[in-house]
Amino acid sequence: MSESTTGAARRFSPRGGLAALGLRLRGLDLFGPIRRTVTIAQKTVRHTPAQKLYDAFITMVAGGHGLVEINTRLRSDPALQAAFGRAACAEQSVVQETLDACTPDNVAQLEQAVDAVYRRHSRGYRHDYAAAWQVLDADMSGLPCGPKAAFATKGYFAKQRNRRGRQLGRVVASRYDEVVVDRLFPGTTQLTSALQPLVLAAERTLELDEAKRARTILRVDAGGGSLADVNWALQRGYQVHCKDYSTQRATTLAASVTRWVEDPRTPGRQVGWVTLPPTAYVRPVRRIAVRCRKQHGGWGYGVIVSALPPREVILLTHHPIDRVHDPDAVLLAYVYFYDQRGGACETANKGDKQGLGLTKRNKQRFAAQQVVMLLGTLAHNVLIWARHWLAPRCPALARYGLLRLVRDVGQISGFLSLDAAGHIRHVVLNRAAPLAPSLVTAFGVLLADDDVAVSLGET
Repeated sequence: MSESTTGAARRFSPRGGLAALGLRLRGLDLFGPIRRTVTIAQKTVRHTPAQKLYDAFITMVAGGHGLVEINTRLRSDPALQAAFGRAACAEQSVVQETLDACTPDNVAQLEQAVDAVYRRHSRGYRHDYAAAWQVLDADMSGLPCGPKAAFATKGYFAKQRNRRGRQLGRVVASRYDEVVVDRLFPGTTQLTSALQPLVLAAERTLELDEAKRARTILRVDAGGGSLADVNWALQRGYQVHCKDYSTQRATTLAASVTRWVEDPRTPGRQVGWVTLPPTAYVRPVRRIAVRCRKQHGGWGYGVIVSALPPREVILLTHHPIDRVHDPDAVLLAYVYFYDQRGGACETANKGDKQGLGLTKRNKQRFAAQQVVMLLGTLAHNVLIWARHWLAPRCPALARYGLLRLVRDVGQISGFLSLDAAGHIRHVVLNRAAPLAPSLVTAFGVLLADDDVAVSLGET
C-alpha cells in the first residue's frame, strides 16, 4: 500500500524496523563484496544472480525459515525491497534455480566475499589482542535433511535416531557473538576430523599471525580434545581449553586425584587436580578431573585440559585476582571457564535455529546448501552487528538473541516516505510497538549519515 502526493510517496511495510536497518546496510554497501566476487554462470533475464542471492539474504534476516517465504515476506513488501535497494524481487523458484546453479568455485568465491564483509564490519576482526584474549569456540551441529541430498548420511542428530543429514562446523568469536566461519560436512563427520580445517579457516578469516594465535584461546568439547588435535593446536601457538576426548583415559586420570572439591554451583559435581604428569603434550598443560553422579549411583568422569595459567583463568571468569592463591578457587575457575561454552557456540546455534531457521532450508545439491549456509552466516552476523549499533541508545537490545531481534525489532510496522526522486528520506515507526520509542532515537543516529529521519507515528 502506498500514498502519493506531489511527486512524493509513502509506502507501508509490516517490517519497518528491518527496513530501517536495510537502509543502513544499503549505505554501507554490505553486499558489495558478494556482488563483485561471486560469478554464477547463469543468464540474466530480469534479475542478476547476485540480486537473487541478495533476495534470499533479505528473506533470512526478515525471519523467513524457508526460501519459499521470499514470496510472502519480501516480494509482497515493495517498501522493504526499496529500503534494501531493490526495485523488485525475484520469485522464489527463480532464486532456487540460481542456488542450484552454484558450483564449488562459487562456494569458494562466496567464502572469500563473506570473509571480506566480516573483516570490514566485525569487532572480532578488530579485536585488541594486547588488551584481552580472543576466545574462539568451535563446535558441530546436525542439519537433518532428506536421504536423497548430497552427502546426507546417518550421523548424530539430537533426539533424532537413524536420521540422515549433514553437519555444520562453526567457529564463534565468543566475546562478540559473531560467527567467524561456517563449513558444511557430511553427516558422519565429527569434530575430531573437522577441528583442524575449521581452525585454519578461522585463521584465514581473522588473519591470525603467530602473535595473535598466542593470544587466542581455542575452547572445544571432547570431540576436539584428542591428543593429536590438542598437540596440533598447541604447536600452532594457541591456548587450548578443552575436554579430553577419551572417556577411558579420563577415568584413569581421575583415579590420580587426591582430593575432590564439591562444586557449589552444580550439586553432585566434584572436581579435582589430576596429579599424573602430562608428558604426552608438546607444551605444559593443567588437567582437571570432573565427576558427576549417574542415575544408577556410579560416577561419570571427564577431564579438562588447559594451557592457560591460573591467573588468566581467574580473570576470564571475573573472580577477584587475589583468588589465584586459593587452589580450590583456581580449580573451579578452570571448570567454570569451560562451562561458558554453553553461552557461545551452543547459544549461537540455538539462536540461528529459532530466529533464522538454520535447519529449515535444505538443498539437495551440496554446493547449493553451502551457499545457503554462508548467506545464513552473513544474516547471523548482520543481526549481531545491528544489536551492537543500536544497543547504546536502546539498552534492552543488549539482552536480545536472534529470535527477538527478528521478531521484536524487525517486525515493527511503519511507513517509508520517498522524495520525488524515489529516495527514502523518512521512516515512521508504529508508536504502539514497545521498543519503538527507544528505537526511533537509535535508528535516527544510525541513519544520520544516510540523511534519513526516523520518527513515531500511528501506523
